[in-house]
Amino acid sequence: MLSALADGTTLLINLLDAADVRVMREALTALGIELRSEPAGLAVAGCGGVFPILDARLSLGNAGTAFRSLTAALAFAGGRYELDGVARMRQRPIGDLVDALNLLGARIHYAGQLGFPPLIIEPVHSLASDRVFINASVSSQFLSGLLMASPLIAGDDGLRIFVRGTLVSQPYVALTVSLMRRFGVSVTREQDSYMVPKALYRSPSRFVVEGDASSASYFLALGAIASGPVQVDGVGKDSVQGDVRFADVLASMGAQVEVGANHVKVSAPASGRLQAIDADCNHIPDAAMTLATVALFADGPSRLRNIGSWRVKETDRIAAMATELRKVGAQVEEGSDWIRIVPPKQFREATIDTYDDHRMAMCFSLVSASGVPVHIRDPGCVTKTFPEYFERLAALVQR
Repeated sequence: MLSALADGTTLLINLLDAADVRVMREALTALGIELRSEPAGLAVAGCGGVFPILDARLSLGNAGTAFRSLTAALAFAGGRYELDGVARMRQRPIGDLVDALNLLGARIHYAGQLGFPPLIIEPVHSLASDRVFINASVSSQFLSGLLMASPLIAGDDGLRIFVRGTLVSQPYVALTVSLMRRFGVSVTREQDSYMVPKALYRSPSRFVVEGDASSASYFLALGAIASGPVQVDGVGKDSVQGDVRFADVLASMGAQVEVGANHVKVSAPASGRLQAIDADCNHIPDAAMTLATVALFADGPSRLRNIGSWRVKETDRIAAMATELRKVGAQVEEGSDWIRIVPPKQFREATIDTYDDHRMAMCFSLVSASGVPVHIRDPGCVTKTFPEYFERLAALVQR
């Protein structure tokens, strides 16, 4: 996204080849952005903040990041755009972002149910205000999308964004601000607001994409519950991703953890079994799903809190996780933004429904570390973010 909006061409190295990324690539191509596959990576010819195509229909699947960031970027692009996705995307809220953009002067309409996709964006070129309030208690992607679009639409005095409600998944917003800085735009945070200057993104020419800390969590978890050690390269102590802190949570459960500049290594506790945990998971929203599976192997009940954002993900993850954890023998209680897991006295062989959610499939594959088979329905759903997951898992356990 930032490469497409920047002035200049950016070579993206180590870019993930998965469904979510392909959705964004296809959308950018439909907007007139030139993408070239090169031996070293993907070259993105930036448009300098002005998309060449001003009339487009974009089908964005179930890629929440693409949908929210493109909604913000196109709101003041001066064209007419229609954004839609799969049936589940039409159930995922976007009203808080649309409200904020419309307050700034955008003309975004709902083509179906109020507050949800699909959207129709009408041509607008200028802002109606130099400040805006946004509710970021449902998804951090609303704030991230608005932040990324702000330098291109701000007036001479910049744009101030005030955050209402409790900001969920805060590390993802910090990641957004960090990446904007890499592309030449410095955002200032002051308590409950962000100040974004009027600016043009500048290409860094080359950008090396970190390994995915969320995907790393499954293998780090395996190291903690199946003796290990398992080492993951590509993320480490210098990572800007919030989910790298999943390793800290494993350490608090007694796992042996080593974090280097570009690697994380995890082994099971020296004492044997992992300790139960009561954890605020706001900072690791995706890896917290992996933690729910790890809790099956703890020495007592674990409680995961501040996970309300799970309700509006690829599926209602709190409900789905509770249902499937019970299948393998756990006792589970759930609330609006928490889940409590009592480990099984004896694991049960089970067939797991994935709800077309990649993380459900990857999380429950770890149950096999108990020595009891687990059967995953629709394993192909992992193509959303990790097409080779089961091959990587098989290679690791075979070794």
